[in-house]
Amino acid sequence: MVIKTLIIDDEALARLRLKNLLKEVNEIEILGECSNGKDAINKIDELQPNLIFLDIQMTDMTGFDVLEKISLNPKPIVIFVTAYNEHALKAFDYFAFDYLLKPYKDDRFFKSVNNILKYIDNKDYKPFEDKLENLVKYIKTSETSTKNYSEKLPIKLGNKVFFIKSNEIKYIIASGYYAEIFNNEKKYLLRESLSNLIETLHPQKFIRIHRSTIINLNEVAELIHSNYGEIDVKMTDSKLFRISKSYKKDFLTKMGL
Repeated sequence: MVIKTLIIDDEALARLRLKNLLKEVNEIEILGECSNGKDAINKIDELQPNLIFLDIQMTDMTGFDVLEKISLNPKPIVIFVTAYNEHALKAFDYFAFDYLLKPYKDDRFFKSVNNILKYIDNKDYKPFEDKLENLVKYIKTSETSTKNYSEKLPIKLGNKVFFIKSNEIKYIIASGYYAEIFNNEKKYLLRESLSNLIETLHPQKFIRIHRSTIINLNEVAELIHSNYGEIDVKMTDSKLFRISKSYKKDFLTKMGL
């Protein structure tokens, strides 16, 4: 039995971790990966996977939007990869779906996959189709409150105010009473503290690694370990940042390490 699988997550490191874990499952064939909802819809309909690992909150749309828009029939089995809060997760329990709550441990991942293997082996797809349709309807009509994070930050320049997209920010560095915001080789100054800024940015995309540094997790290229237990983060533009001890545990947990 070979299960054709597609990975959908807008975080590169999250996709890499899933790929590495799936390589240990002989029954899984990885068809590819997607970093946004639009690409996911096209690849699901084109490649016709049996199973997808689907992030719920992506930059262009939610995972539920993806499920609504695909035309593949029957729909693939879904393992949701989510950072939703406890209240929202009650929906998954109610509809008996499996999900991986970020950050998840390896044994939780393999438990989820083994459940799917048993499910597919029984050839019992119809109840899953019904539950999937009901779940999408539930999410769309639910009034569950979730915090709204800033999609754009206002930057004042002279007598003008313009906006930069949050997901295009690479990192933010404290500079006195100001925050230096780096975006595509440019730097912007904002009179705001990092403590206030981190509260407005999505916690699954941004993390504070030092009292003077916030980074976009999707812009992390690699981690460099020293002989003294210290860790540096190398960004996609080759910029290096040291992770302070007080933020190290939270950073490694969020990275699934």
